[in-house]
Amino acid sequence: MGCDKLTLKSRKTMMKYALFLGCTIQRRVRQYELSSRAVLKKLGVKSVTLKQFNCCGYPLRNSDFKMFVLLGARNLAIAEKRGLHLMTLCKCCYGSLKKVNDLLKNDPSLLNETNAILAKEQLAYTGNAEVTHLLSVLHKDVGLEAIKEKVKVKFKDLNIATHYGCHALRPSEITQFDNAADPVLFDQLVEVTGARSIEWPLKLECCGAPLTGVNDELSMDLMGKKISSATQAGAHFLCVGCPWCYVQFDSVQVKMSLKRGINNQLPGILYPQLLGLAMGIGGNMLGLDKNQIELTSIKNFLAIDSQEGQKQ
Repeated sequence: MGCDKLTLKSRKTMMKYALFLGCTIQRRVRQYELSSRAVLKKLGVKSVTLKQFNCCGYPLRNSDFKMFVLLGARNLAIAEKRGLHLMTLCKCCYGSLKKVNDLLKNDPSLLNETNAILAKEQLAYTGNAEVTHLLSVLHKDVGLEAIKEKVKVKFKDLNIATHYGCHALRPSEITQFDNAADPVLFDQLVEVTGARSIEWPLKLECCGAPLTGVNDELSMDLMGKKISSATQAGAHFLCVGCPWCYVQFDSVQVKMSLKRGINNQLPGILYPQLLGLAMGIGGNMLGLDKNQIELTSIKNFLAIDSQEGQKQ
């Protein structure tokens, strides 16, 4: 089966993507998939599940480079064969697949070697499928105005600290997600819901997730500094768009609180959960009950005069 050449124009017209879930979401952050699918459906964006997808290759990037490239190329080739662009929810997956795309487009020898292996499965990488992230799709393809039209009830007096994460922003010449030094995409998406995206000193710093399981104390130190920075800036919640960062601010924060005797926690919320509430999608469909740190209190910030659609 061949693949028609895909363009940005065609992507905007069809609003249909191969949804790449990766490994972590399916095992540990199912609420990210649930809330993303619910929001995308409301916005008229079709997310297609391709069961043939494998790991993005990120864990092997520094230990087996050619396998890292092969795994990423196989995912891209599968999407190409279905004539679809690939949308990720995980920023590690996003950064990895963007890197592989760039490598194969600029290294003919690596491309030929990789395609020789893919050919055994009747697959081929041609570079026609684009890699994008959920937040990019919402901001650039759906658009802020279209999202505003779907918002049923806005948040009031809610301060959100956006955590951009590392892999979407850098290296910026490859990821092309936003201005790495002064990004605004995520903040603008948050403010569509009526919430205020606050400025805070450690906004662009690492959450510490890559060190969890390697150096837990340092990982918690990094996260603790971010939480303290956001809290001091007046944040009520941390908003994230990556499963690894989310796990860090949810389950690992719980672990840190118990180990270090910290009573005040700053809950983390996934962006599609935040947007979904503003769109009137019920908490069960957004997986709010799956977060370890209680999230239902965020409903107290919803404007009282239009609570339709917030029934469970």
